[in-house]
Amino acid sequence: MKDLSNALENHIQQEVTSFCSGWKIERQDGQTFFFTDHDQDLVINGDQYISSEGYDRTALKGSSGTDTDELEINGFLRHDALAEEELRAGLFDYAQIHFFLVNWQNPEEGIVPLRKGWIGEVSWTDGFFQAELRGLSDALKRQIGAVYTPECQADLGDRRCKLDLIAMTTSDIVQSVIDSRTLLLTDFNGLDADFAGGILTFTSGRNAGRKIEIEKWQLSTKTVTLFLEAPFEPQEGDTVDLSPGCDKRFITCRGRFSNQLNFRGFPHIPGTDALTETGLG
Repeated sequence: MKDLSNALENHIQQEVTSFCSGWKIERQDGQTFFFTDHDQDLVINGDQYISSEGYDRTALKGSSGTDTDELEINGFLRHDALAEEELRAGLFDYAQIHFFLVNWQNPEEGIVPLRKGWIGEVSWTDGFFQAELRGLSDALKRQIGAVYTPECQADLGDRRCKLDLIAMTTSDIVQSVIDSRTLLLTDFNGLDADFAGGILTFTSGRNAGRKIEIEKWQLSTKTVTLFLEAPFEPQEGDTVDLSPGCDKRFITCRGRFSNQLNFRGFPHIPGTDALTETGLG
C-alpha cells in the first residue's frame, strides 16, 4: 500500500495526468545522483533532478511471486552525470536506486514510489549505457547454505577465521608503474609465496579504497602483479596496503598461521577416489 498525498491521489484520478519518472542513485561511496526523464530539471524534496537527455526505460514488470522485478534503464553517458570511466571503475556497482513517478507540474504533491533496488549488470558502448535494476525480491533467488569441502570456507581475517589481518598488513609506496596490473614497490619485503592470493588496497590516488587480489609477488624485483587491472591508471607515489593470502588448506592454516582450531573446512573428508573404491582385490 503506497502512502500518497490527497493532492496526488486526486491527480491520478484525472483523465489526463502530467507524470514523469525520476530515479535517485546512491553509490556505496556516498555520492548521490538525481535524474528525471522530464524535458526540464525538477526540484523534488529539495533535490535537483537533472533532465537526462536520451534517457529511456523499459516497461516495468512485476509479479506477486518471487520472480525478480524486470527493469532496464538506457541512456547516453555524460561526463557530468554518468561517466564511462566511473562505470568501468565499478563505482556504480551495487548502487541503490529509488525509482518513482512525480507530477512535474506540482512536484510538491509528493511522489509515487515504484521500485527500490540495486544496480545489477551494467554495459556500455559508444557512449551509450544500459543498466539493470534488481528489485528487493532478487535476494530471495540466492542459494544459501554450507557445503562439505576440504578447503576452509572462511576468508583470512574474517569473523570465523579470527586472525588479526590488520596486524599482518603492510604499507608501502608505488615506486614505478609497468602497467595497470604490474607495480614496482619501494620497501616491501614479504615472502613470495605468502602474498599470492592476498589483497592490495590503494590508500591514495584515484584508486583510493579499491581492493584488488594479488596474483603474484616477487621479492627479488619488488614487483606485485594483480589479477585485475586497477580501475584508474596507478601513479608513482600512490600508497598501498598489502595483506597476505591463504590457499585455505589445513596444512597452511596449521603450519603458517597456527590457527587450526578455527579451520572452517573438512580436511579429512574422503575424496572421489575413496568413494569409488571397491573391496575387490
